[in-house]
Amino acid sequence: MGKEFLEASLNNLRAKGQGIFIPYIMAGDGGLENLINQLCFLEEAGASAIEIGIPFSDPAADGPVIQEAGKRALQNGTTLSGILEVLKNERKRISIPLLFMTYFNPVLQYGLDALAEDCSKAGVDGLIIPDLPLEHKDILSPFIRDKNIALVQLASLTSSKKRLKEIAEATEGFLYAVTINGTTGAVKDFQSPVMNHLADLKTICSVPVLAGFGISTPVHVRKFLAVSDGVVVGSKIIQHLKNKRLDEIRGLAEAARYKTPVS
Repeated sequence: MGKEFLEASLNNLRAKGQGIFIPYIMAGDGGLENLINQLCFLEEAGASAIEIGIPFSDPAADGPVIQEAGKRALQNGTTLSGILEVLKNERKRISIPLLFMTYFNPVLQYGLDALAEDCSKAGVDGLIIPDLPLEHKDILSPFIRDKNIALVQLASLTSSKKRLKEIAEATEGFLYAVTINGTTGAVKDFQSPVMNHLADLKTICSVPVLAGFGISTPVHVRKFLAVSDGVVVGSKIIQHLKNKRLDEIRGLAEAARYKTPVS
């Protein structure tokens, strides 16, 4: 488990010419007691790895669907310590990498050393923290580095080429390429500048480049796989789980499964 497990798992899929599919769920949405069953279903459906959202009261990067899921989770009494406890007891049931998507405030409140220790015990392989800029990553990096936990960086559409190169060199596990200027949520269509942005990132990044934010249909998935290594799907996964439209989730995973290498 850990950073090497995450990197090896994703690189193995890339080497086989398969697309990487990472669904996002909000821990505790539907009850924390259902978290493991949700993770097991997503693995069975074809997830390459899974992002587990940590509910937070001020989710600045999240659109309305994920915000509402976070509210439901908080109303259910979900806490970071509770999520970690569930994973400590049941992580062995899931055989693919798991990542936490969280804001920095819960990390800071929990304690950097304590979080690194407990994430390691719970089998968390990586962290994604959208409000922790590259310049401040060393606040956390020494703690999670000792526990072999990856810190995934996000690359925005508005960053300069110089900064994107710095982010691409610093990221661990994969590079999370944000595909819209704004918060998460479904988008009807994506324009060619986004595709060019992803193609450019592929030329400067040694780890897989995954597109995320706004991706909601199998058509989107296939479109992004032409210029990236895979996709992250969040809001639509949450909606489908809530509405018990499990075949729709399988369809998204299926769309990513048979990518062929792009020359």
